[in-house]
Amino acid sequence: MKFFYLQKSDRQIIILLLCIIVAAVVVVVVTDRQEEPTPQSGLVTVEKQGGRTGTGHSSQPYYQGEPRQPERFPFDPNTADSTQLLRIGLQPWQVRNIYKYRAAGGVYREPRDFAKLYGLTLKQYRQLEPYIRIAEDYRPARDYYDRHEPKAERDTLKYPIKLEPQERVNLNTADTTLLRKVPGIGHYFARKIVEYRERLGGYYRVQQLLEIEDFPESAISFFVIPDGTPLRKFNVNRLSLNDLKRHPYISFYQARAILDYRRVHGSLESLQQLSLSKDFPPEAIARLEPYVAY
Repeated sequence: MKFFYLQKSDRQIIILLLCIIVAAVVVVVVTDRQEEPTPQSGLVTVEKQGGRTGTGHSSQPYYQGEPRQPERFPFDPNTADSTQLLRIGLQPWQVRNIYKYRAAGGVYREPRDFAKLYGLTLKQYRQLEPYIRIAEDYRPARDYYDRHEPKAERDTLKYPIKLEPQERVNLNTADTTLLRKVPGIGHYFARKIVEYRERLGGYYRVQQLLEIEDFPESAISFFVIPDGTPLRKFNVNRLSLNDLKRHPYISFYQARAILDYRRVHGSLESLQQLSLSKDFPPEAIARLEPYVAY
């Protein structure tokens, strides 16, 4: 044969290649036989089932025991051990998560915190909720102090006690502290009432409060003005234009009309003398009259 006429080195190479081919075929055949399931075991490589790995049937975990019926008994998720947690129907991997949470400093302060457990269904939580007991040591500290600590006395200066519906306040003498006791009146409107009272010279009608912007109309019923309450009046014949227009009921044009009348006709004896001026309609004269002296 021509094989024996080849050089020695060529024959060695051919023999080596044949050996490699034979060895590869043997390895493939042996591997295939090992991977085939045997009729007796019917086992395959294990799938991950509920956090466990091993060997088992293609559609079953590697071990199969009798299904355990979840038990119902009171438990504290902060202190319950793994046996108790498994008895209530939790999976082993859920129990491990609880242990990790507690080891990291996590605390279940109220039953609904347990609902955050990963994998816990709403149905399971509703079944377990009546049995969850949180020990006092794990409850929020604020709950303890709310129940056991005496309540601080109310700061009546900052939060005044409001008046009863039948109580009334004198609008022309009340200070801001008393005014804040009126329902609907806080610091802002109490200050506005006093400021407007100073500018006017006193109130002669309770309805004048509505001239304050956004004043709560519901508060009107808590104010009274006793009969004969004096008002601070100004002499309409002596004040300058700037002094006249400082009063809330006198505009610049009205102040100028008063000065024009005084220059032409002399001192005023009644505001009705200004009724011919377009700046003094009857309603303007009526509301200003209580504050004018001659």
